[in-house]
Amino acid sequence: MSIESINVEVAYATPEKQVIRAVNVDAGTTIGAAIVQSGIMMDFPELEDRLEDADVGIFGKAAKMTAVLSDGDRVEIYRPLIADPKEVRRKRAAEGKVMKKGG
Repeated sequence: MSIESINVEVAYATPEKQVIRAVNVDAGTTIGAAIVQSGIMMDFPELEDRLEDADVGIFGKAAKMTAVLSDGDRVEIYRPLIADPKEVRRKRAAEGKVMKKGG
């Protein structure tokens, strides 16, 4: 009896570099395991220190490291926010700047 495998992508980007890795993993693989199997940390060694606390998602929807992947999923590893969006909006409002819809 063979174990079914699925194809997923693991993506991470910095302002300077973006990497999307195609990975073939066993069915039932979690996000965390797929990230490790992708080897993406070789391109971004800084991820190794913060991977446990990193925010991740599948196609832009937040997910947990323990979420089980489906064939064709794209795992995204998110960087920490530099500025708090709410604070940025408050500052703009205080300066009297008009915001565009959605921002």
